[in-house]
Amino acid sequence: MSGDDRKLVVGIDIGTSGARAVAMASNGAVVASGAAKLSSYSDDHRDPSGWWKAVQAALGETLGGIDRQTVRALAIDGTSGTMLPVGQSGAPLATPMMYNDPVADRAFLDAVSAHAPRESAAHGATSGLAKLLAFQSVPGTFRVIHQADWLAGHFTGLYDVSDENNALKTGYDPVSRSWPEWIEKTGARVDLLPDVMPAGAPVAAISPAAAEAFGLSADLVVVAGTTDGCASFLATGADQPGDGVSALGTTLTVKMLSDRPLFAPEYGLYSHRIGEMWLAGGASNTGGVVLAEHFSPERIAALSAGIDPSVDTGLDYYPLVNPGERFPVADPDFPPRMSPRPADDAAFLKAIFEGIAGVESLAYRRLTSLGGPALRSLRSVGGGAKNAAWTAIRARKLGVPFLPVLSEEAAAGTARLALVGARKAGVL
Repeated sequence: MSGDDRKLVVGIDIGTSGARAVAMASNGAVVASGAAKLSSYSDDHRDPSGWWKAVQAALGETLGGIDRQTVRALAIDGTSGTMLPVGQSGAPLATPMMYNDPVADRAFLDAVSAHAPRESAAHGATSGLAKLLAFQSVPGTFRVIHQADWLAGHFTGLYDVSDENNALKTGYDPVSRSWPEWIEKTGARVDLLPDVMPAGAPVAAISPAAAEAFGLSADLVVVAGTTDGCASFLATGADQPGDGVSALGTTLTVKMLSDRPLFAPEYGLYSHRIGEMWLAGGASNTGGVVLAEHFSPERIAALSAGIDPSVDTGLDYYPLVNPGERFPVADPDFPPRMSPRPADDAAFLKAIFEGIAGVESLAYRRLTSLGGPALRSLRSVGGGAKNAAWTAIRARKLGVPFLPVLSEEAAAGTARLALVGARKAGVL
């Protein structure tokens, strides 16, 4: 085994319910992993000490299965839009606002709305910029930073550095790669914004205290991380323009790598910058929620066994539970289309499968029409990806190769960023 083959990187994911960590070899193979539930350390999911204890536990479990001195780089992802004000030493100064916590002060939201360009991801009550406005008057605030920034600071001692993906909803402009001038016009204190680095860029060497605490090498490089959503995409192995990933969960989410940024606020569509590529995507209201409205999981499995996916039902469904669609159609009153209903349950289920596959196909065509590349391959994640009949219907509708997913673990995607950073730093 060569020296490079023995060198490892670590990716850490902090999600809504817990932390996960993986150790990855230079060839992308996961060689160790660990996990910890937030509820084991705190009753409050907004408690930063609980986040850190869960990260410590997940990382400790991972490092227990490897030679710690072989770890050359580390990166962290966090929930997009989760923010907190901190002092210079990183001490939290107020209860964090989570990714889905809205800012209630209308004046803050109006200020953002008045000055943010329409294509900015900073619009909305849950945006990072709205949270900066809400936190900036907290006494003693050094920076208002994102969840991943704060956790990464525990490894570097720096609490003023972020990445381009977490900073997007705080108003960062990924095209110019800067905090735009209009942010100050909202009344935001721009001196409280962190410095921003590209996802996967080397940030700093691990601090002596963190190296000693975890038994890691003093020259380990901490790499700029990303959001949990971007990390989940990277984990699949998608890495070329035109590579798409569909998440078939309660709703249908499509994401695709593009060689240019795509912004279409009417669809809730914006682009994350990852290296020199762009990750664009949209979320539909169709998906598993429609299936659950009509069938139990057991019934879906039984009916699917009798479906012939090679022949269309001839029914033209747009499956929704309620009126309203976000993407690939932007219409709050868009009506569900699920009739006529066949008497045979298997035929009805098949028509729903076909309808959701049609929405998925339209979604990728929409990304292309907005300036993205044509879909060249597809990877699927989520519970729906395990249904063979549905997968065959989707493959026929989309007409591109369906490729295997390397991992569905966000931590593995963050580890891939750590690999990028380790190579840039020359430590791998």
